[in-house]
Amino acid sequence: MLKWLKKTNKNTNEEPQTLSDLFNLARKSEDFVHYELVNTHGSAWISYLKTLVDIETLHRDVLPFLQRCNLKSLEDIKGYIPIEDIEITKDVTKIKQHFLKGYIIIQLRQKSDECLLIKALSSSTREVAAPEIEFSVLGPKEAFVESLDTNIHLIRKRLPDIHLNAKEIKVGTRSHTRINVLYVSTVANEENVQTVIQRIENIEFDQISDSSFITQLIADNQNSPFPQLIDTERPDRVASVLGEGKVAIVVDGSPQVLIGPTNLLEFFSAFEDYFLNWHLATTFRLIRMFSVFFSVLATPIYVAIMTFHYELIPKDLLSTLITSRSTVPFPPILEALILELTIELLREAGARLPTKVGQTIGIVGGIVIGTASVEAGLTSNVLLIIVALSALASFTTPVYKMGNTIRLIRFPFLFFAQLWGLLGIVICFCFVLVHLLRLESLGRPYLQPLFPPRLADFKDTIVRLPFASQSLRPVNLQTQQTKRFDQKKAKNKKDIDE
Repeated sequence: MLKWLKKTNKNTNEEPQTLSDLFNLARKSEDFVHYELVNTHGSAWISYLKTLVDIETLHRDVLPFLQRCNLKSLEDIKGYIPIEDIEITKDVTKIKQHFLKGYIIIQLRQKSDECLLIKALSSSTREVAAPEIEFSVLGPKEAFVESLDTNIHLIRKRLPDIHLNAKEIKVGTRSHTRINVLYVSTVANEENVQTVIQRIENIEFDQISDSSFITQLIADNQNSPFPQLIDTERPDRVASVLGEGKVAIVVDGSPQVLIGPTNLLEFFSAFEDYFLNWHLATTFRLIRMFSVFFSVLATPIYVAIMTFHYELIPKDLLSTLITSRSTVPFPPILEALILELTIELLREAGARLPTKVGQTIGIVGGIVIGTASVEAGLTSNVLLIIVALSALASFTTPVYKMGNTIRLIRFPFLFFAQLWGLLGIVICFCFVLVHLLRLESLGRPYLQPLFPPRLADFKDTIVRLPFASQSLRPVNLQTQQTKRFDQKKAKNKKDIDE
């Protein structure tokens, strides 16, 4: 039995050395096609995986021409078939990679290792639709899809710049996933570009299924709960930050594009802010940042005050709190954990169930469980309100991954509040602050422009000033061209009658 297992493992791990070995492995699959085509000028062998190949391209652009052309040499066939991406090669590794991506293999002799590779990929992908995660009332309604070429097209359509370069890298020893690094060569800092390219080229992993894999594999600190690259589904946002001097990472098969380097404050900036008046955009950003602090600190402050600091509660409010907790048999920390975990359960259930059922579970479940727990005396109605508001505040974060981080870091604050009260909250906040000070995104400080302070960059961080005031690109990106436009010309506006 052991000998059989060793033999099976050995055969499984072997790579094909010849084209015949490749076909012998492919024959185990039902979708493999391998046959001889004969015409009046000779014969050729055709091989492909019918689930990967576009059958219309095969029957329209390949087979009719093979029926009429001279099958004496691969060069003659290459010049006769009206497809641009055709290559003659003997490299078995390259043939295997192209074969598994949807290429057609043509051989003049069945045992020959030299073949013709013809691109006939099946382009079965969903149509471009409206964003689901970063939906906005104003602005474009297009989102990325799972096709790399389509995503790059959406970006180039919005940024028709000859200096917009795309560097393609294949990653994954098994998946050979196509990854494109996009940047504007005359604007982006060369060090940022090379950092991204080098980190992607150094990835050692067998299968890359989504851009989230790349985020974790090239992050400066893979143990940090804070995302160090922004992932977005909006082509307009990617085109905008490329013009600023950032780098974008597009992964084939993923509807999310990565942007870097980034900083903490950018995760609270929605791209819809740029479609609104700067007064409104600034107000909404401040509301989001207040919501984050409220979501993280509201429940821990309640636990700290109810456990250690009764003297901080006003007399008028103290009676209300005493009444609400008079029938609760649990200490504040256990009461808070029960409600927080209940909210997380409802979130996960709503996210995993079908859309209509998930919405019903979230709304009805929250109302029923909340009302029942208060009436049963398991939780106080005051804490229920605080936890519900905290959960609602966490949804204001425009970037989904940062919202998950906020959900996570609430729990350490809760435990520190139970141990040392308000002092514990301050200690936990110091730990988080030190971690953020040490954190980097592609080698750039994560807390820029707060630390190190960059006063010039505050025009589009916590507040968003008018476009006429944003004539310079962010200092922290250290771009080749610091000026975006001439500020004097932008402010000199004359009417036609002046």
